[in-house]
Amino acid sequence: MHGTEAPSDWVKRWSHLVPTGGSVLDVACGHGRHLKWFAQLGHSVTGVDRSAEAIEAVAPLGRAVLADIENGPWPFDGETFDAVVVTNYLWRALLPVITQSVAPGGVLIYETFATGNESVGKPSRPDFLLQSGELLRACEGLHVVAFEDGFCDQPERFVQRIVAVRKHPGTPESPPRYPLDATG
Repeated sequence: MHGTEAPSDWVKRWSHLVPTGGSVLDVACGHGRHLKWFAQLGHSVTGVDRSAEAIEAVAPLGRAVLADIENGPWPFDGETFDAVVVTNYLWRALLPVITQSVAPGGVLIYETFATGNESVGKPSRPDFLLQSGELLRACEGLHVVAFEDGFCDQPERFVQRIVAVRKHPGTPESPPRYPLDATG
């Protein structure tokens, strides 16, 4: 069941970019594998999912919001988060809302299925598969720290994933230093 497995290696790898003690939003959080991860790291966590069962399971971790974000209003209108995490979920109409939910100095960590996955399993519908470079286009205006678009095995899947940071307004023009691993 989504959310009961270990945290994504991609999410774990880039967790060090979330500001210390920062707020984390997990979109389509399932049973909270990433909420648990970030809560253990000392972050305040918010999860949103349309499954009442999932929201009940994550409620002890932090703020748990039951909402159908595909057919209803975005429940975080006007709010931003120090990190927005999305894994194994795609609803194209929400991509601009998701990127706008990243606070200045915050990070988007996104990983989901891409075109090609239909050749190895589910999801296979084009509606649920990112097109080539689609996450890069969705993150225009953010500083892309890392991007991958390719094939993974164990289990076999085609994925696209990105880590992108929203710069603080008025930050100096010197290049930002985003460590590519947790050791700096």
